Formats: sequence, structure tokens, C-alpha cells
Amino acid sequence: MATPADPVSAARRRDVIDALRRGTVPQAGLDLFAVGLERFERALDDEIATVTRGGAAFHAIRGEYGSGKTFFARWLAERAKRAGLAAAEIQISETETPLHRLETVYRRLTERLTTATHPPSALRAVVDSWFFTLEEEVLEAGEATEDDPETLARAVDALLETRLADVAVTTPGFAAALRGYHTARENGDAATAEALLAWLGGQKSVAASARRAAGVRGDLDHYGALGFLQGLLRVLRDCGHPGLLLVLDEIETLQRVRGDVREKGLNALRQLLDEIDAGRFPGLFLVITGTPAFYDGPQGVQRLTPLAQRLATDFTTDPRFDSPRAVQLRLPGFDLHRLGELGRRVRDLYAGGARDPERITDVVDNAYVAELATAVTGGLGGKVGVAPRLFLRKLVADILDRVDEFPDFDPRRHYTLTLTATELTDPERNAATSADDIDLDL
Repeated sequence: MATPADPVSAARRRDVIDALRRGTVPQAGLDLFAVGLERFERALDDEIATVTRGGAAFHAIRGEYGSGKTFFARWLAERAKRAGLAAAEIQISETETPLHRLETVYRRLTERLTTATHPPSALRAVVDSWFFTLEEEVLEAGEATEDDPETLARAVDALLETRLADVAVTTPGFAAALRGYHTARENGDAATAEALLAWLGGQKSVAASARRAAGVRGDLDHYGALGFLQGLLRVLRDCGHPGLLLVLDEIETLQRVRGDVREKGLNALRQLLDEIDAGRFPGLFLVITGTPAFYDGPQGVQRLTPLAQRLATDFTTDPRFDSPRAVQLRLPGFDLHRLGELGRRVRDLYAGGARDPERITDVVDNAYVAELATAVTGGLGGKVGVAPRLFLRKLVADILDRVDEFPDFDPRRHYTLTLTATELTDPERNAATSADDIDLDL
């Protein structure tokens, strides 16, 4: 638990609190207030260790809306990045990122690629780091010197070809574009280098002159995307990132698309899993998130028998006996006890940076946090699963900020919980007893 005495940096605390105040999932610092995920830690850390050793891993996260699937994915990404992996989170959607178009999935991957030290997009930093690593290896081997840049560049290109030999068999354009990027950068041709980096990232409409300079043609397609992913994993591994956590979030949107598109999306997922099993993607940790209806219903995984067989997991036993090593991981969701624990952790985290930490914990005591959790949940029709986002936003913005700013503010006397339609998400609005203002006395 984060208490005022915990060694949490002011910047880390502020980033978390600011995100909760806005009603969004923080991009980092989730370990500071994660509740109920301890049971997964050991198994997932083992999977991350397997990936860092050149293996691969896959999990399907299962939970209803509001159960914390996105939170879980970002919490896992933090753990992965602490182990040196890169990470990318992609929201699957019919229009922006359809699953059956793997070239689009790859493009979103590079746009959202992040590491422990670089925010999205980290593609340029990764590629530049890779070339720096190759140059260091060439220099250490005595194949060239810094005083002879032409010989050094040729030696780096030769080493590049060796490292990407297996990728070049199926996707020669990846190595060619990297070589062209290196040449353009060495020659000071920033425009060509920028264009080729964009092409490596799967971007469309790259200047034809840049592609000609590197000897590559056309745009990335569905099948080429798998080769590019293989190449990216090799580049990551060589520059100190032993793997990549790739999260395909909200995959249940496949249920709402046209039938033929849905079939293509499910088949693309099956293809990815087959390639992982075949050992094509060493260092890849693939995670998908979806609702139970997606995994069990007639419009989801069950429409493709080979995929359903791969994801089959027994959930007939008590959830407390769920194995954290299973292919599907069931998120239990929140009850009032866990929601209260979540609120207490956030309150204590807030107090660590408050003007008067003792006043925060005295005025917003455990009993009041529980009362607020009950009131917010009541305003959402008693559905605890959809309450965490709104509950934390109310706790931070309406209660803790005022207690911190105003010495005479007492939420029990001066605050009445109000839920308005404009501040609710669609799932919250559907759960609420009314889409209009709801006044709840605490």
C-alpha cells in the first residue's frame, strides 16, 4: 500500500493522480494502487522471463466491461518494461484497426511502441540504438575504425545482413529499408531517412524516391506484416530489449462487424497463434482482451473451431481456483470490498503529496471511502464492475482536492454526490438508474 512514508517520487504520484482526476487509466504507476492482481504476478513474471530468454507467450484476458482489462494490460506492460521488454497496446476497431488487416495492426504497433525510457513512438529510438549497437560491435571486432566512416558503414551493413538473414528470406524489404535508412542518415539525407523509417513502420504514402533509394517497392501488406514483426523483434533483441509485449485490446469488437470481416479477423488471430507456436516470433508476448461473450458466444471465438480449441479453458470451478498459467485468465472484477481497498490506496497515495497528509487520512477515513464507494455503486444500479473509474474520479477531484485545498471542507457536511449524464461513459450511463442528474446523500 502506498502511504505518505513510501518512497514514491512526486512526478510519479502526480502523473497517477492527474490521470485519475481526469477519469482515465494512468499510463504508468499502476502498481501503486493495483488491487486483486497479486495472484497473477508470479506466473506472469515467469512468462516474461521465458520471453526474455527467447521464448514466446500468449494469454487471453477475459472479463466483463468494467472488470479492469485495460488496467490489467497496462499493469502487465509496466512489469514487462521493468524487465527490459518493449510494449505496445492497440485497440482493435472495425474502422481504425481491423484485426484482419495485419498491416494496419503492425502500423499501430510501431505508432504505440514504447520502452521504459522512450514514450510512443519509440521506433526511431530503437532503430538508432540498434545501429549504434552494430557500430560498437564492428569497432570492438577491429573491422573498422571511427576515422574511416566508409569502411565502418560497409561493415555495419554487412553485419545487418547477417543479423536479419532469416527475416530477409521471407521479407527482404525490411533489411533493405534499414540499410537505406542507415545510408541516408550517414549521408545527411534527413528526408529520405525519415521516409524510410516511416515505411519500416508500415506507414502508407511514402515518397517513391525514398523507396527507390532503398530498393523497396509498394506498401506493406497483410503477409508482409508478419515478416516485419519478426524483423522488429530481432532489432529489439539486439539493442537490449529482449522481447515485446503486444496487447490487442477490445478484441470483442469483432462480434459487431460484418460476417466475412469477422471470419477474417478470427482467422488472423489463429494465424498469429500458429506462428507463435511454430517459433517464428521469439521474444513475443501476445495478450488479447475480450468479454466472456467473445470467447463463449456464437459471434466470437466459437465460430472458428481451431481457435476455440486453442483458447479453451475450464471455468466451471470456483474462480479462486483459476490457474494463473491458463491460456485464458479470468478477471474477477470488483466487489465493494475491493472497491473500498482501491479507494484507500489512492487516498494514501494522494496524502503522500498533500499539504497536510494527516488531515487527508483523518477527514477521508476508511469509513467515508466505503460510504462513497457504496454511493457511487448505488448510482450505477449497484453494478460495482463499472464503478471504479467514476469512483476514483469523484474521490480525487470532488473530495481529496477539496480537503487538500480548503481547511474547513468536510465532505460529510459539504458534499452531495451527483452523477450527470455528461460525465458518464456509455457503460456507466447504461448502468445508471437514470441518465439525468442523480443526487445521492452521503
